[in-house]
Amino acid sequence: MQVVVDSRNPHEQAKWWAAALGWQVEPSDGEFIAGLVAAGHAREEDTLMFDGQLVWRIGAAIIDPDKPDSPRVLFQSVPEEKSVKNRMHFDIRAGEDRESVAQNLVGAGASILHRGQLGPSVWITMADPEGNEFCVG
Repeated sequence: MQVVVDSRNPHEQAKWWAAALGWQVEPSDGEFIAGLVAAGHAREEDTLMFDGQLVWRIGAAIIDPDKPDSPRVLFQSVPEEKSVKNRMHFDIRAGEDRESVAQNLVGAGASILHRGQLGPSVWITMADPEGNEFCVG
């Protein structure tokens, strides 16, 4: 299983979320991609250079380096901007560090939408750089 997130800029989103979660962007094999283009099995316009690496334009994935067999998150390219509320979102468990985690994420490009509490559960609803909602709790 993998979770797929639609994105206008999947490589930037993958890089941002990998940093936010302490994960890593799944490595790309630029030589393999270039070989497929050279052999006519892929088109040059299917690729791009990102952070000095040849990658597939369509998407980028992140993985938990401590659990390589766990599900990954794939950010895939879509042409439209986000336009409605997410029906699913990520929760980052931060416990008592939620405020400092939220502030670090704001410094990296996220925004705080609102704060919530229900009984002992306290959370901060935020948006990533493309506007996707997530919570820090």
